[in-house]
Amino acid sequence: MQDTYKTIEQAVEGYVTEKKSKFLSFVFHVESPEEVKEIVDEHRKKYYDARHVCWAYMLGPEREEYRSNDDGEPSGTAGRPILGQINSYGLTNVLIIVIRYFGGTLLGTGGLIKAYKEAAEDAVKNAVIVEKTVDLTLTIRFEYVLLNDVMRILKQFEEVSWEQDFKESCTMKLHIRKSEFQRLHDTLSQIYGVKIEKE
Repeated sequence: MQDTYKTIEQAVEGYVTEKKSKFLSFVFHVESPEEVKEIVDEHRKKYYDARHVCWAYMLGPEREEYRSNDDGEPSGTAGRPILGQINSYGLTNVLIIVIRYFGGTLLGTGGLIKAYKEAAEDAVKNAVIVEKTVDLTLTIRFEYVLLNDVMRILKQFEEVSWEQDFKESCTMKLHIRKSEFQRLHDTLSQIYGVKIEKE
């Protein structure tokens, strides 16, 4: 079961020139389409004098949610090559923006595809790529007398972390990587008196 994914943590920049056209590229870690919109809007305002602000993003551990935008460049010459770089590095939860300042010479579709691809790649090459695990959450509730039994089980799982709230009874919110989730769930459910809620 695939329960890891690659992303970046810090925003970085890249840059290429092609026949006097300047291509500024930026790669960001993003978690939602709303965040993408916010960052793209910010860059449109900041680089208001640029000819094109093209972008692509991919979201989710399964890499199923993605979009690209040519922002007035010929169809398929900007957004798609940018998305292609996200794919070739196997990244997700990233947004790449490439801003073009026109240099007076038309590049043709081949030239545009090459320039947008290289600009996107330059930003990705400057980024630190990290591997993260897909984590699921489980909430358990139980009485104090069961605390030792619960802790004994949790110690068997390297990948588990938790927050606890011990008042009249015990509540623990457990975070565990997806591939271990079912085993943890099944092991805890063998303790009589532990109530389990999936998130």
